[in-house]
Amino acid sequence: QVQLVESGGGLVQPGGSLRLSCAATGSIFRFNRMGWYRQVLGKQRELVASISSGSSTNYEDSVKGRFTISRNDAKSTAYLQMNSLKPEDTAVYYCNTVPPYATGYWGRGTQVTVSS
Repeated sequence: QVQLVESGGGLVQPGGSLRLSCAATGSIFRFNRMGWYRQVLGKQRELVASISSGSSTNYEDSVKGRFTISRNDAKSTAYLQMNSLKPEDTAVYYCNTVPPYATGYWGRGTQVTVSS
C-alpha cells in the first residue's frame, strides 16, 4: 500500500529556513523520480523541485538557488531544504512521483507559512 507522509512545515519569518521531509512506503519511492509540489488555495498545484533515482535535480525558476532537494533511498525519504524563504513561498507542500502517482494518490501535505 502506497503512503506518503510529509512533515517539517511551519511558520517562519521571511529570510528563514525550513527542512521538509517526505516518508514513503510501498513501491512508490524506489527507482522513481520524486518531486516536491506546492499548492496555494484556489490555484493549481505546481512542481517546484524534483530528483531522479540517480540524484539529478531540477528546480522551478522561482526557487533556484534557495531550495535544495535530496533523497535517501535506504530510508525511502525525500527532503526539501528551503532557505531565504519569501512570503510567496507560503503554500501546502506535497511530495509525489514525477509525474504524480498514477492512482491519483496524494498525501496530506505540510503547511508552510512565511510571514512576519
